[in-house]
Amino acid sequence: MSAPFQKLIEIMAKLRSPEGCPWDKEQTHDSIKGHLIEEAYEVVDALNRADFADLKEELGDLLLQVVFHAQLAAEAGHFNINDVVNGINEKLIRRHPHVFGEAETKTAKEVIKKWEQIKTSEKERQSYLSGVPAGLPALAYAQKLQEKAARIGFDWQQREDILAKLTEEIKEFLAANYGSKEAEAEFGDILFTLVNLSRHLGIDAEAAAYQAAAKFRSRFEKMEAKAKEAGLDLAKLNLTELDKFWQESKEDSTNKRA
Repeated sequence: MSAPFQKLIEIMAKLRSPEGCPWDKEQTHDSIKGHLIEEAYEVVDALNRADFADLKEELGDLLLQVVFHAQLAAEAGHFNINDVVNGINEKLIRRHPHVFGEAETKTAKEVIKKWEQIKTSEKERQSYLSGVPAGLPALAYAQKLQEKAARIGFDWQQREDILAKLTEEIKEFLAANYGSKEAEAEFGDILFTLVNLSRHLGIDAEAAAYQAAAKFRSRFEKMEAKAKEAGLDLAKLNLTELDKFWQESKEDSTNKRA
Protein backbone atom coordinates (compact mmCIF):
# COMPACT_ATOMS: atom_id res chain seq x y z
CA MET A 1 0.00 0.00 0.00
CA SER A 2 1.42 3.40 -0.98
CA ALA A 3 2.42 5.87 1.72
CA PRO A 4 -0.10 8.58 0.62
CA PHE A 5 -2.97 6.09 0.62
CA GLN A 6 -1.92 4.71 4.01
CA LYS A 7 -1.82 8.27 5.36
CA LEU A 8 -5.38 8.89 4.12
CA ILE A 9 -6.55 5.76 5.96
CA GLU A 10 -4.82 6.91 9.13
CA ILE A 11 -6.34 10.40 8.86
CA MET A 12 -9.82 8.91 8.46
CA ALA A 13 -9.31 6.66 11.49
CA LYS A 14 -8.10 9.67 13.51
CA LEU A 15 -11.16 11.72 12.51
CA ARG A 16 -13.39 8.90 13.76
CA SER A 17 -11.46 8.36 16.99
CA PRO A 18 -12.61 9.65 20.41
CA GLU A 19 -10.15 12.54 19.96
CA GLY A 20 -11.32 13.19 16.42
CA CYS A 21 -13.84 15.47 14.71
CA PRO A 22 -17.31 15.77 16.31
CA TRP A 23 -19.00 15.78 12.88
CA ASP A 24 -17.10 12.80 11.48
CA LYS A 25 -17.76 10.79 14.65
CA GLU A 26 -21.52 11.25 14.26
CA GLN A 27 -21.73 9.97 10.68
CA THR A 28 -23.21 6.65 9.54
CA HIS A 29 -23.43 4.88 6.19
CA ASP A 30 -26.89 6.36 5.71
CA SER A 31 -25.94 9.90 6.66
CA ILE A 32 -23.08 10.16 4.15
CA LYS A 33 -24.33 8.03 1.26
CA GLY A 34 -25.67 11.12 -0.48
CA HIS A 35 -22.15 12.59 -0.49
CA LEU A 36 -20.94 9.53 -2.41
CA ILE A 37 -23.42 10.22 -5.22
CA GLU A 38 -22.67 13.95 -5.17
CA GLU A 39 -18.92 13.42 -5.42
CA ALA A 40 -19.36 10.95 -8.28
CA TYR A 41 -21.37 13.56 -10.20
CA GLU A 42 -18.68 16.16 -9.54
CA VAL A 43 -16.08 13.80 -11.00
CA VAL A 44 -18.22 13.42 -14.11
CA ASP A 45 -18.65 17.19 -14.33
CA ALA A 46 -14.87 17.69 -14.23
CA LEU A 47 -14.48 15.06 -16.96
CA ASN A 48 -17.11 16.79 -19.10
CA ARG A 49 -15.21 20.05 -18.74
CA ALA A 50 -11.83 18.35 -19.35
CA ASP A 51 -10.61 20.20 -16.24
CA PHE A 52 -7.84 17.90 -15.03
CA ALA A 53 -6.83 20.03 -12.07
CA ASP A 54 -10.42 19.85 -10.85
CA LEU A 55 -10.61 16.16 -11.78
CA LYS A 56 -7.64 15.40 -9.52
CA GLU A 57 -9.37 17.10 -6.59
CA GLU A 58 -12.76 15.52 -7.26
CA LEU A 59 -11.26 12.03 -7.54
CA GLY A 60 -9.70 12.65 -4.13
CA ASP A 61 -13.08 13.63 -2.71
CA LEU A 62 -14.62 10.49 -4.18
CA LEU A 63 -11.81 8.34 -2.79
CA LEU A 64 -12.44 9.87 0.64
CA GLN A 65 -16.02 8.59 0.52
CA VAL A 66 -14.79 5.07 -0.22
CA VAL A 67 -12.32 5.21 2.67
CA PHE A 68 -14.99 6.70 4.97
CA HIS A 69 -17.44 3.86 4.28
CA ALA A 70 -14.66 1.28 4.69
CA GLN A 71 -13.73 2.84 8.06
CA LEU A 72 -17.34 2.65 9.25
CA ALA A 73 -17.51 -0.99 8.14
CA ALA A 74 -14.24 -1.78 9.91
CA GLU A 75 -15.50 -0.26 13.15
CA ALA A 76 -18.58 -2.49 12.93
CA GLY A 77 -16.45 -5.56 12.25
CA HIS A 78 -17.70 -6.15 8.69
CA PHE A 79 -14.55 -5.53 6.60
CA ASN A 80 -11.74 -3.01 6.19
CA ILE A 81 -10.16 -1.08 3.31
CA ASN A 82 -7.65 -3.87 2.66
CA ASP A 83 -10.55 -6.27 2.13
CA VAL A 84 -12.02 -3.82 -0.38
CA VAL A 85 -8.74 -3.54 -2.32
CA ASN A 86 -8.08 -7.29 -2.20
CA GLY A 87 -11.60 -7.94 -3.40
CA ILE A 88 -11.28 -5.77 -6.50
CA ASN A 89 -7.81 -7.17 -7.24
CA GLU A 90 -9.15 -10.72 -7.18
CA LYS A 91 -12.20 -9.76 -9.26
CA LEU A 92 -10.11 -8.09 -11.97
CA ILE A 93 -7.87 -11.14 -12.28
CA ARG A 94 -10.82 -13.55 -12.25
CA ARG A 95 -12.74 -11.63 -14.88
CA HIS A 96 -9.76 -11.25 -17.23
CA PRO A 97 -8.82 -14.88 -17.92
CA HIS A 98 -7.58 -13.77 -21.35
CA VAL A 99 -4.91 -11.68 -19.59
CA PHE A 100 -4.16 -13.61 -16.40
CA GLY A 101 -5.19 -17.10 -17.56
CA GLU A 102 -5.34 -19.37 -20.58
CA ALA A 103 -8.52 -18.07 -22.21
CA GLU A 104 -8.36 -16.29 -25.56
CA THR A 105 -10.47 -13.39 -26.80
CA LYS A 106 -9.94 -11.45 -30.01
CA THR A 107 -12.21 -8.42 -29.69
CA ALA A 108 -13.45 -6.02 -27.02
CA LYS A 109 -16.98 -7.29 -27.71
CA GLU A 110 -15.93 -10.84 -26.84
CA VAL A 111 -14.26 -9.58 -23.66
CA ILE A 112 -17.46 -7.84 -22.51
CA LYS A 113 -19.60 -10.88 -23.29
CA LYS A 114 -17.24 -13.16 -21.34
CA TRP A 115 -17.16 -10.65 -18.46
CA GLU A 116 -20.94 -10.79 -18.16
CA GLN A 117 -20.95 -14.60 -18.24
CA ILE A 118 -18.34 -14.79 -15.48
CA LYS A 119 -20.13 -12.12 -13.45
CA THR A 120 -23.47 -13.94 -13.69
CA SER A 121 -21.93 -17.29 -12.64
CA GLU A 122 -20.08 -15.67 -9.70
CA LYS A 123 -23.12 -14.07 -8.17
CA GLU A 124 -25.62 -16.76 -9.16
CA ARG A 125 -27.81 -14.06 -10.61
CA GLN A 126 -31.11 -14.93 -12.21
CA SER A 127 -30.78 -12.36 -14.98
CA TYR A 128 -28.08 -10.81 -17.14
CA LEU A 129 -29.67 -7.48 -16.19
CA SER A 130 -29.01 -8.01 -12.49
CA GLY A 131 -26.66 -5.52 -10.96
CA VAL A 132 -28.01 -2.45 -12.73
CA PRO A 133 -28.98 -0.10 -9.87
CA ALA A 134 -32.55 1.20 -10.17
CA GLY A 135 -31.41 4.41 -8.49
CA LEU A 136 -29.56 5.59 -11.60
CA PRO A 137 -30.93 8.62 -13.46
CA ALA A 138 -33.56 7.43 -15.94
CA LEU A 139 -31.57 7.86 -19.15
CA ALA A 140 -28.45 6.28 -17.64
CA TYR A 141 -30.60 3.42 -16.28
CA ALA A 142 -32.09 2.79 -19.74
CA GLN A 143 -28.69 2.87 -21.42
CA LYS A 144 -27.13 0.52 -18.88
CA LEU A 145 -29.95 -2.01 -19.30
CA GLN A 146 -29.56 -1.85 -23.07
CA GLU A 147 -25.80 -2.31 -22.82
CA LYS A 148 -26.26 -5.36 -20.60
CA ALA A 149 -28.71 -6.95 -23.05
CA ALA A 150 -26.44 -6.09 -25.99
CA ARG A 151 -23.53 -7.90 -24.39
CA ILE A 152 -25.25 -11.23 -24.93
CA GLY A 153 -26.34 -10.35 -28.46
CA PHE A 154 -29.83 -8.95 -27.85
CA ASP A 155 -29.48 -5.71 -29.76
CA TRP A 156 -30.40 -3.81 -32.89
CA GLN A 157 -28.05 -4.59 -35.76
CA GLN A 158 -28.63 -1.48 -37.89
CA ARG A 159 -29.19 2.14 -36.93
CA GLU A 160 -31.84 2.32 -39.64
CA ASP A 161 -33.89 -0.25 -37.73
CA ILE A 162 -33.78 1.94 -34.63
CA LEU A 163 -34.90 4.97 -36.65
CA ALA A 164 -37.82 2.93 -38.01
CA LYS A 165 -38.70 1.92 -34.45
CA LEU A 166 -38.51 5.56 -33.36
CA THR A 167 -40.96 6.54 -36.11
CA GLU A 168 -43.30 3.75 -34.98
CA GLU A 169 -43.14 4.89 -31.34
CA ILE A 170 -43.85 8.52 -32.29
CA LYS A 171 -46.93 7.43 -34.25
CA GLU A 172 -48.18 5.42 -31.25
CA PHE A 173 -47.64 8.43 -28.98
CA LEU A 174 -49.56 10.74 -31.33
CA ALA A 175 -52.43 8.25 -31.43
CA ALA A 176 -52.68 8.11 -27.62
CA ASN A 177 -54.97 10.33 -25.57
CA TYR A 178 -52.94 13.26 -24.30
CA GLY A 179 -52.68 13.42 -20.54
CA SER A 180 -53.38 9.71 -20.19
CA LYS A 181 -51.20 6.97 -18.71
CA GLU A 182 -51.05 5.51 -22.21
CA ALA A 183 -49.51 8.72 -23.57
CA GLU A 184 -46.97 8.72 -20.74
CA ALA A 185 -46.01 5.11 -21.52
CA GLU A 186 -45.71 5.81 -25.24
CA PHE A 187 -43.56 8.87 -24.57
CA GLY A 188 -41.35 6.68 -22.38
CA ASP A 189 -40.97 4.29 -25.33
CA ILE A 190 -39.80 7.20 -27.48
CA LEU A 191 -37.16 8.14 -24.90
CA PHE A 192 -36.06 4.52 -24.54
CA THR A 193 -35.66 4.22 -28.30
CA LEU A 194 -33.71 7.48 -28.45
CA VAL A 195 -31.35 6.10 -25.80
CA ASN A 196 -30.87 3.03 -28.00
CA LEU A 197 -30.00 5.30 -30.92
CA SER A 198 -27.57 7.33 -28.83
CA ARG A 199 -25.85 4.14 -27.67
CA HIS A 200 -25.38 2.97 -31.26
CA LEU A 201 -23.95 6.37 -32.16
CA GLY A 202 -21.50 6.19 -29.26
CA ILE A 203 -23.25 9.00 -27.39
CA ASP A 204 -23.83 9.00 -23.63
CA ALA A 205 -27.55 9.81 -23.42
CA GLU A 206 -27.36 11.15 -19.87
CA ALA A 207 -24.40 13.40 -20.71
CA ALA A 208 -26.05 14.63 -23.91
CA ALA A 209 -29.27 15.51 -22.07
CA TYR A 210 -27.30 17.30 -19.35
CA GLN A 211 -25.31 19.29 -21.91
CA ALA A 212 -28.52 20.34 -23.65
CA ALA A 213 -30.01 21.44 -20.32
CA ALA A 214 -26.81 23.29 -19.38
CA LYS A 215 -26.82 25.07 -22.76
CA PHE A 216 -30.46 26.09 -22.24
CA ARG A 217 -29.69 27.42 -18.78
CA SER A 218 -26.70 29.41 -20.02
CA ARG A 219 -28.68 31.01 -22.85
CA PHE A 220 -31.69 31.72 -20.62
CA GLU A 221 -29.48 33.45 -18.05
CA LYS A 222 -28.02 35.55 -20.87
CA MET A 223 -31.58 36.47 -21.82
CA GLU A 224 -32.19 37.62 -18.27
CA ALA A 225 -29.01 39.70 -18.29
CA LYS A 226 -29.89 41.34 -21.60
CA ALA A 227 -33.42 42.13 -20.43
CA LYS A 228 -32.09 43.56 -17.18
CA GLU A 229 -29.70 45.81 -19.10
CA ALA A 230 -32.69 47.08 -21.08
CA GLY A 231 -34.66 47.66 -17.88
CA LEU A 232 -37.10 44.86 -18.68
CA ASP A 233 -38.51 41.88 -16.77
CA LEU A 234 -38.69 38.66 -18.78
CA ALA A 235 -41.88 37.64 -17.00
CA LYS A 236 -43.66 40.70 -18.39
CA LEU A 237 -42.64 40.18 -22.04
CA ASN A 238 -44.69 38.43 -24.71
CA LEU A 239 -43.44 35.41 -26.63
CA THR A 240 -42.22 37.46 -29.59
CA GLU A 241 -40.15 39.68 -27.32
CA LEU A 242 -38.81 36.68 -25.43
CA ASP A 243 -37.83 34.97 -28.67
CA LYS A 244 -35.91 38.09 -29.73
CA PHE A 245 -33.79 37.96 -26.58
CA TRP A 246 -33.37 34.19 -27.03
CA GLN A 247 -32.05 34.59 -30.58
CA GLU A 248 -29.62 37.30 -29.43
CA SER A 249 -28.33 35.04 -26.64
CA LYS A 250 -28.02 32.16 -29.09
CA GLU A 251 -26.02 34.31 -31.51
CA ASP A 252 -23.72 35.46 -28.68
CA SER A 253 -23.01 31.83 -27.76
CA THR A 254 -22.31 30.91 -31.40
CA ASN A 255 -19.94 33.85 -31.89
CA LYS A 256 -18.00 33.02 -28.70
CA ARG A 257 -17.48 29.43 -29.90
CA ALA A 258 -16.27 30.75 -33.26
